[in-house]
Amino acid sequence: MRTAIAVLDKNGCNSVAPLINALKSLRLAAGCYVLATPTAIVETDNLDELRKKNLNSTVVVGCAFTKFYAYDRPLVAKIKNATLVFDGRFYPSIKKISLVQRLQLEHESIIGKLLTETEGDFSFMVADPEWILAARDPIGVQPLYYGENADFAAFASDMTGLWRLGVEKPKSFPPGNLARASKDGFEFKPIKTLEQLKPKKITLEQAAQTLQKLMEHSIRIRVNGEKEVAVAFSGGLDSSVVAFLTKKCEANVRLVHVSLHGQRETEEAKKAADDLNLPLSCFLFEKEDIEKTIPKVVELIEDPDPVKVAVGIPFYWVAKKTAEYGLSVLFAGQGADELFGGYQRYVNEYLSKGAEKLRHTMFADVIRLHESNIERDEKICRFHNVELRLPFASFQVVEFALNLPIDLKIERKSDGLRKIVLRKMAKNIGLPLNIVEKPKRAVQYSTGVNAVLGKIARKHGSTINEYVKMLFAEQMKIVR
Repeated sequence: MRTAIAVLDKNGCNSVAPLINALKSLRLAAGCYVLATPTAIVETDNLDELRKKNLNSTVVVGCAFTKFYAYDRPLVAKIKNATLVFDGRFYPSIKKISLVQRLQLEHESIIGKLLTETEGDFSFMVADPEWILAARDPIGVQPLYYGENADFAAFASDMTGLWRLGVEKPKSFPPGNLARASKDGFEFKPIKTLEQLKPKKITLEQAAQTLQKLMEHSIRIRVNGEKEVAVAFSGGLDSSVVAFLTKKCEANVRLVHVSLHGQRETEEAKKAADDLNLPLSCFLFEKEDIEKTIPKVVELIEDPDPVKVAVGIPFYWVAKKTAEYGLSVLFAGQGADELFGGYQRYVNEYLSKGAEKLRHTMFADVIRLHESNIERDEKICRFHNVELRLPFASFQVVEFALNLPIDLKIERKSDGLRKIVLRKMAKNIGLPLNIVEKPKRAVQYSTGVNAVLGKIARKHGSTINEYVKMLFAEQMKIVR
């Protein structure tokens, strides 16, 4: 699915026309559009056709849909006195008829059970005559936002749809929550959320063995019979672990590496691919490619954060090349740095403030991971009609990692080893030492993107921060 929006008019007026305008503002090349009220579902391949249906409802859900597979259909269904819109996937998959049958019984409790009992990257919206129910997967892999003004309470998988409705400050929907929107606003109920517990007493070897089992399971259920998948590949530890374990699931793995010309990282990625005995597709770009790509990335990620833009540019290229290969599933290693201590700032805090303070910092980073990283990459992939799957973002993997002692993640010295337990697991499964011991370099630096972005900004007489904000402001003029 490209996007989904659910709107409730607080004044009891018809929500259909505002929702259609919001969908149109997204400028999507969708395969079909669906409009659903509590009593009717209309599907068409032309957005303008929806206006001719003369639907009238205070509560309405609309979606723009693009197929990942030939057999994909938008999961929009009548359930009792309401209508369901489902976006995303369960691992392993749940058949549409089974899902609908369960939701016929009682919407709120069944959605709560699905959040608690299933693994997946998904969001729900249920339109009732008086309210909207919404839910999001426990890690927040599937983008979902909410907001309100004097006229509307709404949910959407893009902020742009909410901006178009006049919601000035959309918020990211809290993962693992169930929400009800009515004319009085929003009520949230935590169902399956992450907790910070006391560190487990566990040895490094035990932790590495448990992590291996959890990662193997996470990747196996995400491969789920796929014959061929792409892996975003830097040649570093995280992407190599994902690639190696995905190959063990008997999927054909295509490594996709992007960079600017002349970067050392490219040669290292080629060597790592040879060591893993996996085919590598390597794409090298020029400064001009960055300048062309920046405005589109700013538009897609809906955020003027210069770091997110710098990271988003190479990921945009990876998703684009994956789509051009005719592949619809992209695996990536997002989340490993936050879970296992991959950043130098974690080392600095460990040295200056101790393990307990660092545990709180890392926990805060993990529960914000959906906002800092995942939403950006999901929206980029969705634009290219590529489905992003993130094995480190499994609830079981995240929960286990959060409760490990800090000394199994980071050495307490300035030049100490980071991601200790992940490196130990990688060594145990047979990854070459040059990969296991490779130090981390952030993608915006290793690809050369950040340096060029600075030069482009200076050409426009501004800093990177000012330049990105200017592009974002131009985009907001179009949206609003």
